[in-house]
Amino acid sequence: QVQLVESGGGLVQPGGSLRLSCAASGFTFSTYRMRWYRQAPGKERELVATIFGNGGSTSYADSVKGRFTISRDNSKNTVYLQMNSLKPEDTAVYYCRASRTLFGGTSDYWGQGTQVTVSS
Repeated sequence: QVQLVESGGGLVQPGGSLRLSCAASGFTFSTYRMRWYRQAPGKERELVATIFGNGGSTSYADSVKGRFTISRDNSKNTVYLQMNSLKPEDTAVYYCRASRTLFGGTSDYWGQGTQVTVSS
């Protein structure tokens, strides 16, 4: 069975930091690209960061570039999102997503989300 479990969310003050983790099981983690998304109340889910299987290629939304860092440890089947200089507008539920596209089909898995709240 496939499972993605996010952790590390919580309440932080503006300017603070959090490190989110997403632990994967039930599939060949290293062959999947991993993404972090977030969704705030009343807003659409948005892509925050992407990392490919070997960790050598990453991309970020403009709103988080320079503040957030995505990384992965394939030996631990875990992807991370280091969030620094947090702003109130970063408040959202953060989700990890594993995906792989092959000839003739795709695989796509989502975690349950973890809440991040940035507030004084």
